Amino acid sequence: MRGRLVWLVLMLVFPAVMLAQAPAPGSPTHAPLPHEMTAADVEAFLDGFVPMQLERENIAGAVVCVVKEGKVLFARGYGYADVERKTPVTVDATLFRPGSIAKLFTWTAVMQLVEQGKLNLDEDINSYLDFKVPATFPQPITLRHILTHTTGFEESVARLFIQADVPIVPLGQYLRMHMPRRIFPPGTTPAYSNYGATLAGYIVERVSGRPFDVYVAEQILKPLGMTRSSFSQPLNAELQPMMSKGYATGSGKPHPFEVVQASPAGSLSTTAADLAHFMIAHLQEGRYENTQILKPETARQMHARQAGLSPAMNAMALGFYEESRNGRRIIGHGGDTIVFHSDLHLMLDAGVGFYVSYNSAGKGELSPRSALWSHFIDRYFPWEMPPETAVPATAVADSRSVAGYYLSSRRSEGTFLRATNPFGEAHVAPQKDGTLKVEPFKDFKGELKVWHETGPLVYRAVEGQDRIAFVPDRNGRMQLVIGFPALIFQRVSLLDSGPFNTALLAFSIGMMGLSLLLLPVAAVIRGHYHVRLELTSPQRGLRRILRIVCAIDMAFMVLFMVVVAAPNPLELLSGKLDLWIRLLQVLGVIGALGALPAIYAALRLWRERDLWIWGRVFDLLVMLAAVGFTWFVVHWNVINFSLNY
Repeated sequence: MRGRLVWLVLMLVFPAVMLAQAPAPGSPTHAPLPHEMTAADVEAFLDGFVPMQLERENIAGAVVCVVKEGKVLFARGYGYADVERKTPVTVDATLFRPGSIAKLFTWTAVMQLVEQGKLNLDEDINSYLDFKVPATFPQPITLRHILTHTTGFEESVARLFIQADVPIVPLGQYLRMHMPRRIFPPGTTPAYSNYGATLAGYIVERVSGRPFDVYVAEQILKPLGMTRSSFSQPLNAELQPMMSKGYATGSGKPHPFEVVQASPAGSLSTTAADLAHFMIAHLQEGRYENTQILKPETARQMHARQAGLSPAMNAMALGFYEESRNGRRIIGHGGDTIVFHSDLHLMLDAGVGFYVSYNSAGKGELSPRSALWSHFIDRYFPWEMPPETAVPATAVADSRSVAGYYLSSRRSEGTFLRATNPFGEAHVAPQKDGTLKVEPFKDFKGELKVWHETGPLVYRAVEGQDRIAFVPDRNGRMQLVIGFPALIFQRVSLLDSGPFNTALLAFSIGMMGLSLLLLPVAAVIRGHYHVRLELTSPQRGLRRILRIVCAIDMAFMVLFMVVVAAPNPLELLSGKLDLWIRLLQVLGVIGALGALPAIYAALRLWRERDLWIWGRVFDLLVMLAAVGFTWFVVHWNVINFSLNY
């Protein structure tokens, strides 16, 4: 649920500036003195920052909580939980939906059962299930793979959320019905997976003998005193009145309560006061007050860095992921539902935890939570930029060697949503001086960051600390490793690149649209000048074939855009658009097959020497547009008939 749909756009935090503005080699930029992290100073900072964010980004409300050394240092609600009624957000009586932060509870439950000897992190998960995950690869999937998002599953969004009036199916039934394809060998390629997290929750359910939400309530929420938190859907009568409304924008209409079918991946509803208990427990190696939910050694194991693709980059822990900044090792997790957007950060060595949640997406021009966190950590844990290193002699050659288009590992391969892949790629563009620009990674000013090489194929943002690295896979294909360790980007060929597919679709749609548009226009012109179209009956029939194929293909393209760009993502995620998707698949098959009669008609018309030469050329171009359309829908797997997308 990190990200609203499968076309994830990652924004790396901290601004970068042009290389020409970087300090001279050997000249460090000194960090400002840190502010003392007192309740009064944190209050002054957040009270000045967050209300400004809400107004600027059109967000209804937010809640922020800071814990330090086992206690709540600061917690406050801002804005409204219900805009229409002017109900203020409160710390202990307003529930938010922190999305995938809920996974941390699922991972904690798994680790509880690991320390009890009931689960083994390196056992084939099929030994814990009452159905089988197919053996697509020789290596089995383990819980360690699930907790590090290296199961190799493709992205799956069907029924991730469901309409409030649709019954929730049992976890086992959901997992059987919506099992995604395995596209990577386990343990090789990070690819964030909600399905994997749901599998983990179901394994907890089966091994413990209790429904997942009941287990979490009894073994985590109750011991931590989280009395106003629940994974249950719908909420009970006591908690329902406390639930904040969720909004696309603060000035818009509220959304209904979001029902997460894949509940272990994101169905938690909680207050900031309750979540503070959970943060404190993890900061204190499993202990909150007099309660120990994990043994210290288990908590340390859970927080420890696992294998990453590059030692210079953040890596996964067990469930948590590294997001280290300002010289500090930080672990955490973000979370998004359709309307709630949250982040949780733990600085283990400082005993500091930070949680923020917004009940609106806002304008979406930047990431409010990233901006808030970066300013917070700069204030209390400022970072001194290290001296600039000399530009490697191989910088220009290295930058050219990594140039190209890169596709996210978190993607669909076996469904019609694969067709969105080329339009969400990262573009690595080398500059003349050996630096890189990578679309879409921008700073808070909306400008592309500039990256300079600091080690072999390791790059840092100019006058910043964000890093990227390039690592070839076992087949030699280059991979782009970014700050978020739960996915990578993989370099693609020309045929899979965004520019090629954009140009292909632009040509196909343009020619087919022009063909249909010119039909009535030409008729009006001929009528105005009283000129008849001198075509034989066979020629009219051949032209008609071309126009019919164009009409079918254009209808497909319009419907495809309607489906993937649905104004309310819930319509796609909940399966409400399945009938339209089925129609889309049928049109795709008919349109793809239509390339054959289009080729026949165009070639026959080319042989009609009595026709105007430019008319015959136009017919050939229309034929090529139909062939291009067919290649696109076949290559990108659009015309399969699965609704398990």
